[in-house]
Amino acid sequence: MKEALREAQKAFDEDEVPVGAVIVHQGRIIARAHNQTRTLKDATAHAEMVAITQAAAALESERLLDATLYVTLEPCAMCAGALVLSRVAAIIYGAGDPKAGACGSVMNVTNHPKLNHRIPVTGGVMAEECGRILAFFFEQKRADDTGSNMN
Repeated sequence: MKEALREAQKAFDEDEVPVGAVIVHQGRIIARAHNQTRTLKDATAHAEMVAITQAAAALESERLLDATLYVTLEPCAMCAGALVLSRVAAIIYGAGDPKAGACGSVMNVTNHPKLNHRIPVTGGVMAEECGRILAFFFEQKRADDTGSNMN
């Protein structure tokens, strides 16, 4: 999770929502990514989606069997669906997302009984650290918005 947090810091430094992800396969990191939706002008460029693409390239397979995703924020429905389709073996996330989390908070895409793959999910790993960078980012955004409205 510490490596995912390093990726989240990169996103923060690029004025992106600070979410970071890494994918580990056989004990080594095969993908590192952070949110790039603003940079790439692509709503699908979440950290998890970018990491899935990198991991698939590293394994030369669309199936991420025996791979574990570490991500600083609970995946949304889009990312959770992509993780199911990629057959990732496990998801470990930091902060829960009570507004859009799809690994149990709002919905549970990763363990939906109608889908043909289910993913073990562990949440709350380094949750305080993962949540802190997100909270600070949005506090700054609100402060910037308040300051710009004072003219």
